[in-house]
Amino acid sequence: MKRLFLLMTLSAWLVPAAWAQSFCASDGQPTPVALVERFMSADCPTCWSEPQTTRSNPQAVTIDWIVPSDRGDEAPLSAAASRDSLTRLAHLKQSMPVGALITTRLVTGARPYSLRVAHGLPINDYVGASIEMKPAQPGRWTAWLLLVEAIPAGTEGSPEERRLARNLFKTEWTQPRTKDKTLPAGSMESRPLNIPVGANPDNLSVLGWVEDRQGRIGSIALSRCTPSQ
Repeated sequence: MKRLFLLMTLSAWLVPAAWAQSFCASDGQPTPVALVERFMSADCPTCWSEPQTTRSNPQAVTIDWIVPSDRGDEAPLSAAASRDSLTRLAHLKQSMPVGALITTRLVTGARPYSLRVAHGLPINDYVGASIEMKPAQPGRWTAWLLLVEAIPAGTEGSPEERRLARNLFKTEWTQPRTKDKTLPAGSMESRPLNIPVGANPDNLSVLGWVEDRQGRIGSIALSRCTPSQ
């Protein structure tokens, strides 16, 4: 198990030339300015099959959460439901939706903090993923690293493109202020994320963001896979 974790951790940070298939990171990608989260109950199939397009900034990133219902496996969308959505709703101090719930949160400040996410290739139903803020900003931060699956419009019964939340890792970073007012070197976490049954490994990416103690988003980063040469 330790060997598998080490392999997946390293795979998220190898240089592109070493890849046989692709390199997946947020390097060189536009920095999203807002996070739109769409929560839908597993008991609400129309929430998935009917358009939920929100009029948001084109530089925003939108993710979809399917929330488990009391009906368990009998709910129409139960196969793609994630208990991680309950963790996220609790953090946002929101109740589980009967149908759908949409939240939009902007990145605070004129200049987002430097944030990087990356992931490796699937190995035994896992993906090694990383999130790093460098240099780190003083204060206490909650870092979120989310495995998402791209669902193209017209597939899986969805009339619009979606990024479906598949797996979540959450951690806390504490960075004290230095006496000489320089910024700390950085904060970084690497973790294996399980690929749920039914997810298409070819359509996976990682999304990361950091929030301060007041819940304000300091930065967002989204990975993109680039074919190696």
